[in-house]
Amino acid sequence: MGTVHRSAKSGRFVSRATVARWPGKTTTELVGSGTGNGTTVHRSASTGRFVTESAAKRNPNGTISQRV
Repeated sequence: MGTVHRSAKSGRFVSRATVARWPGKTTTELVGSGTGNGTTVHRSASTGRFVTESAAKRNPNGTISQRV
């Protein structure tokens, strides 16, 4: 398994330096085998915890939506 870093605002991949500068606006994810991409989940970029869809809509720049 590896890790990737994403911007919470755009969903684009970012560098480790960007994560160090803006830890509350980025997220680090584990990637590899075992992801089926069947369900959409939402996470807080600052804590990494799952949040509801309504919470993600209220704070789109601080959450990540992904299919797992």
